[in-house]
Amino acid sequence: MDTTPLDLDPYLFEILSQANHIVALTGAGVSAESGIPTFRGEEGIWKKLKPQELASMKGFLKNPDRVTEWYQHRRDIIDKVKPNPGHIALAEMEKEFRNVTVITQNVDGLHQQAGSSNVIELHGNIYRNYCIDCGKRYDYGQMKKSEGVPVCDECGGYIRPDVVWFGESLPMAAFNEAERSAAAADVMFSVGTSAEVYPAAGLPRTAKAHNAYLVEINPQHTDISLIADDSIRKPSGEALPKILKQYLEWKKTSTD
Repeated sequence: MDTTPLDLDPYLFEILSQANHIVALTGAGVSAESGIPTFRGEEGIWKKLKPQELASMKGFLKNPDRVTEWYQHRRDIIDKVKPNPGHIALAEMEKEFRNVTVITQNVDGLHQQAGSSNVIELHGNIYRNYCIDCGKRYDYGQMKKSEGVPVCDECGGYIRPDVVWFGESLPMAAFNEAERSAAAADVMFSVGTSAEVYPAAGLPRTAKAHNAYLVEINPQHTDISLIADDSIRKPSGEALPKILKQYLEWKKTSTD
């Protein structure tokens, strides 16, 4: 692993040291570093599969067996991976800063597995499920024991994963909480996200409009690059641990 320090503006450390609220918006790039395939980009899943057939209510009702099998396949992939150093660094930030919020577009639960305690899931969680007719909720353990399309033991309706599909709105409570966190952020990290999917892509702009210091962490240029105070062209698993390490070294030096 490259141990070369990042070229960071010391002003970032000053702001971090005084910050009341640090927010990280994470996207598919963070999970990809753990081995979970992304959906967009040249190698993305949507280049090979039609999203409306696998991630929409219409597709589910048309072929519930295929969609159920697809989501079980995704769970099987997630079950085999672990949080990467980027996930872990965000969790460790809670030991150093007053208030750390992770807003994620990912549905894999890896932030919680890494130890982050304040996670807002904008697109749901693949381990949660619910009946499309009566709304009864089911956990992953119950799903794994089912064969074929699971049905509700209350009303007999189909059970689907609790994730946001095409044509569906983000859960209002989660998004409202995310907007409040973005507006209250002193520092926001936009990490591993293409910044193309709204309304989530608007959160860094909300933070910036409320005078947050905006740091983009992404190997690729994105729309966020145009407004970021700093853009770090590294994967999150490399950049986030270095940012935390360099901040702690700066803090020690500044207090000696």
